Amino acid sequence: MPGIDEVLAALKKLAKQDPSVRARLLQAAGSDHPVEEFCRVSTELGYPVSAMDLINAGEEYYANMRRSTNGGGENSPLLRGEDDYYEMFIAELKSMN
Repeated sequence: MPGIDEVLAALKKLAKQDPSVRARLLQAAGSDHPVEEFCRVSTELGYPVSAMDLINAGEEYYANMRRSTNGGGENSPLLRGEDDYYEMFIAELKSMN
């Protein structure tokens, strides 16, 4: 089973090739429950994603980045947004032409 990075990369590629897919994913972002709707749409498209997949991936990425910065000590810079895979993905979709 592919990891979340591979699933999001495949979704991004599909969204770039098919504007209707991109529109569906962006429409999900505007719903009352955007993460749940995103997961539902991506699963319908054949790319199963759960909210926990997104949360865990973001937290792992953020923790690895913190450890790699200044030895990961208390003086490591505060990073904003790098732990939210969903928001980063949506931002990339919005910037596609």
